[in-house]
Amino acid sequence: MTVRTGFLGEHRCLLGESPVWDAAAQRLWWVDSAGRSIHAAAPDGAPLAKWQFDSMIGSVGFAEGGLLAGFADHFALVDGASGKATPFASVPGHDGTMRLNDGKVDRAGSHYICGQTRMAEGASGTLFQLSAAGALAPLAGGMRISNAICFSPDGTTLYFADSLDGVIRCHAYDPVTGAVGAQRASISLAGIGQAPDGATVDADGNLWIALVLDQAIACVSPAGELLRRIAMPMPFPSCPAFGGEGMATLYVTSIANSGHNLVTDHPDGGRIAVVTGLGVRGIAESRFQAGAA
Repeated sequence: MTVRTGFLGEHRCLLGESPVWDAAAQRLWWVDSAGRSIHAAAPDGAPLAKWQFDSMIGSVGFAEGGLLAGFADHFALVDGASGKATPFASVPGHDGTMRLNDGKVDRAGSHYICGQTRMAEGASGTLFQLSAAGALAPLAGGMRISNAICFSPDGTTLYFADSLDGVIRCHAYDPVTGAVGAQRASISLAGIGQAPDGATVDADGNLWIALVLDQAIACVSPAGELLRRIAMPMPFPSCPAFGGEGMATLYVTSIANSGHNLVTDHPDGGRIAVVTGLGVRGIAESRFQAGAA
């Protein structure tokens, strides 16, 4: 099978993040964090939605009726038809030095794991767990750039990273109760690549990690073995997600201008790569059950 890489239409972002595939509606959702907008497109790239907001957006996940979005200092439920955002939960102690960043719904749909990224040098934040009832609990502190959040296929392992550490942390996770257990292991990316950004897991349990400084996606086994490395056609790949027919297409967002250190004048900067022919399949994302007890 031949691996082919193209682009999703002419879509471009300042800071593309958080692609999620909606199999029922056959569309890809993503955010432009610096552009303060949420987007959707058909598999051929045809634009289906663009909603503008007053706040930066770190990530989105599916929720009943639309999306759960992590804005800079709060979570909101976003109506899938109108784009109207309804506040759901606030982030305590927000002072503008950190903002919400990467996030994922757990396999049961009962919790959303979301971390923070720094807006000021020297600041540090928290990895949070948001319950369907709206309760927010801290899971880990000292996060400078929280990323690579994803779950094993059976939901019993939570993966996450501080991009500046270059290590994926692997924690026990109860997909029924949402209880987070001890760190089982860690996956060092030394010799593989720099600065892990977004990540996803395929149906075989392997991790696909955006190496934002290396213009590549790495496929790594749960044991830390590098299985594949796919060069990207644009700089600063930020987050991968499987979707398309049979969940066999890999979509990868990228960064043109993060507003901080990552800036490029490459003609394809900020575009969304579409990778086919990988011979693997992803797993459909769960839907956050907002309001459930």
